[in-house]
Amino acid sequence: MSEEYVENEVTQTIDIRYAGFWMRFWAYLLDLIIVISLNGILLIPFKFFDNGMSIDIGYWTVTGVLSSIVFYLYFLLMTKSFNQTLGKMVFGLKVIREDAQPLQWSDLLFREVVGRFIHRVFFIGVFLYIVVAFAAKKQGIHDMLSDTRVVLDK
Repeated sequence: MSEEYVENEVTQTIDIRYAGFWMRFWAYLLDLIIVISLNGILLIPFKFFDNGMSIDIGYWTVTGVLSSIVFYLYFLLMTKSFNQTLGKMVFGLKVIREDAQPLQWSDLLFREVVGRFIHRVFFIGVFLYIVVAFAAKKQGIHDMLSDTRVVLDK
């Protein structure tokens, strides 16, 4: 599929191949394994506090809050720095903006934090990933919120 972008009165035609549901699924699964491993390494010192009992902050535990922060920071910083996470690198995928401009922090905050928060917090949210399989440009809800696409890297 090709799309045209107007930039400084010059029309560019770029051949874009959108990443499908299964490619994105396997990349995300690999990213989850990486994040779980990071959390295991970074949060192991908490097992030595108070004989391994969880430290609570209201309804949450300190390790739960810290592991969520690691999760969101991983996706946010990797996508900002490289336009892809390690899972996307392995499967040859990358995130681009709809208008082919460089990714901005605002794009990534909506995609990687707000979008993933919606998918994780609400019960039906995890099932919304199936939208990728049926959308014309293979976008998930988090992609639509941030005007981003996941494409095959050349």
